[in-house]
Amino acid sequence: MQLVIQDLNGLSAAAEAVLSFAGDHRIIIFDGEMGAGKTTLIKAICAVSGVTDIVSSPTFSIVNEYESPKGPIYHFDFYRIKDIREAYDIGYEEYFYSGNICLIEWPERVEELLPEIYIHVQLVADSPDQRTLTCSLAGNI
Repeated sequence: MQLVIQDLNGLSAAAEAVLSFAGDHRIIIFDGEMGAGKTTLIKAICAVSGVTDIVSSPTFSIVNEYESPKGPIYHFDFYRIKDIREAYDIGYEEYFYSGNICLIEWPERVEELLPEIYIHVQLVADSPDQRTLTCSLAGNI
């Protein structure tokens, strides 16, 4: 699936499209340059999922948990980890295999820990306002 997000007004529709594409898959990784809009899209996904908590990047805590009507949503930001052991230390397995939605920024830092199958969301900044979003099923399909 590919779509173009023209501006911030298109974020809710994009978030719904990502969740619809994901279906029953609970692990969604986000790939894109710094400033491409990964965290902004994750905020929109949480909003359309019914999260009322303030959604922010867990850059220093590695993982944030948000409550939604369908259960917890886990938001990871692995940008600052220096060693894969940090992912082990937070108990990544309990999150990744919980059956709850896991939204993962900077997944390349923990690539060997990702579940066998996941949803890959690629964000490309086409201009200051426009983004191209591509979703695909990825992993050992």
